[in-house]
Amino acid sequence: MTIEVLDPTHGDEPDPFALAPRLDDVAGATIGVISNGKQGTRRFFDALARELIDTWGAADVVRVTKPNYSAPAGDEIFDRAKQWNALVAGIGD
Repeated sequence: MTIEVLDPTHGDEPDPFALAPRLDDVAGATIGVISNGKQGTRRFFDALARELIDTWGAADVVRVTKPNYSAPAGDEIFDRAKQWNALVAGIGD
């Protein structure tokens, strides 16, 4: 009897990943907030939006909720994100 052992790892190296540059200042910036849509996110993101605008001077906070909390953000959200200076993604359980 022969036993074949399979290697489940991927052979190729992942593409290099670089973080986006940080903003020097939030003042005047448009901040996008992507929520997974669970119940715990609404009040937290309400408070975050107020803090970003009232304390830090953000020009706008754009809130988007994913249509499916367990799936990645779709192309429509990524297209909208091109207009934002920064992005916050969060979950609420």
